[in-house]
Amino acid sequence: MPRSGPVPTVSSVSSTGRNPGIDLLRGISILLVLTHHLALRIPLARTGLAAVLPHRLLSALSWSGGNAVTMFFTISGFLIAGHVIERHGSLGRIDAPAFYRRRLRRIAPLLAVLLAVLAALHLLHVPNYTILRPTQSLAGALISALTMWLNVYEGRTGYLPGGWDVLWSLSIEEAFYLGFPLACLLLGRHDRLAAVLFAALALSLPYALHTLSGAPDIWQEKATWPGMCAIATGITAALIAARLPPPGPSARRVLGGLAALCVAGFLLEEPALFGALGNPVELALPLGTAALLLAFHHGWAPNLAHRGFGWLRAPGRLSYEIYLTHMFVIFPVVWAFHRTGGWLGAGFCWFPPALLLACGLGAVVAQAFTPRACS
Repeated sequence: MPRSGPVPTVSSVSSTGRNPGIDLLRGISILLVLTHHLALRIPLARTGLAAVLPHRLLSALSWSGGNAVTMFFTISGFLIAGHVIERHGSLGRIDAPAFYRRRLRRIAPLLAVLLAVLAALHLLHVPNYTILRPTQSLAGALISALTMWLNVYEGRTGYLPGGWDVLWSLSIEEAFYLGFPLACLLLGRHDRLAAVLFAALALSLPYALHTLSGAPDIWQEKATWPGMCAIATGITAALIAARLPPPGPSARRVLGGLAALCVAGFLLEEPALFGALGNPVELALPLGTAALLLAFHHGWAPNLAHRGFGWLRAPGRLSYEIYLTHMFVIFPVVWAFHRTGGWLGAGFCWFPPALLLACGLGAVVAQAFTPRACS
């Protein structure tokens, strides 16, 4: 195989060097997370929208937070592996110390401030931020967040307050990337072997879900293995993008269109699909997301770079900052909803301002804590 890094097509990146399609996909994902966390507290399907929109659409909007995280994992694997190949020509040539430094610069500043704020709110006994379970403690939450096993801590002790709980997915992601450079160096420059091994991990998702079928819901929601399967799917897609010739315009259109239908169909029909096909159908979301990433990488749907979609791409560029801080908006909005009477009929009216405020907070935080080179 050639060892040159992936070369984006002219239409696949914007003037800023970012891929607008991938930013759009991340924007959709983060908005699904925000909507889910708000709908848990203001049930969207019980608002006036139920008389206007189909139930399956409202259900997808309300309950796709976990699926959105799966999409994030897949996108993360694609982007990070793609950046390594672009810099070094091969996963096996990765500069491990530099990789760890970049991850630390990207993740640590905001995470450290967030943990300090959460700890202070706990010590001040602020509602929704105070750790109350007898099986949990402030020290336990801090240590598990800093050592990348908060998802396991929650599985053993129960859900943490919302501001802490969002860190479960970060623990899975960073635990994966702790071992990723070592795996790359062990595989050397054998990218074919790397592709086979990462693909095998990606395709083990149904078995991973099967092993969890009798576990409590919290273990199923926050398990490490399925999350790593999604990351591996993205890495496999990045290897395909780097090593195979780009598809022609017709093939790009077919790939992008089918992938978009796959992802949208899964989000809308997951319960019915799972009931009919069981665990194997869960591969549809990471594989569909990976196919979309490949299509965007090769320049599919260049009109997504137009301003009409900027409102979706903007939160995609700030997804990490929005994700870590959005509960600071969700809780006050829910409090205000109840203080003003809590009328569910108009409950949907609280969603747009909540989403805007969460994105605005993410933008402010990004200015303060995100290095430009890591954005």
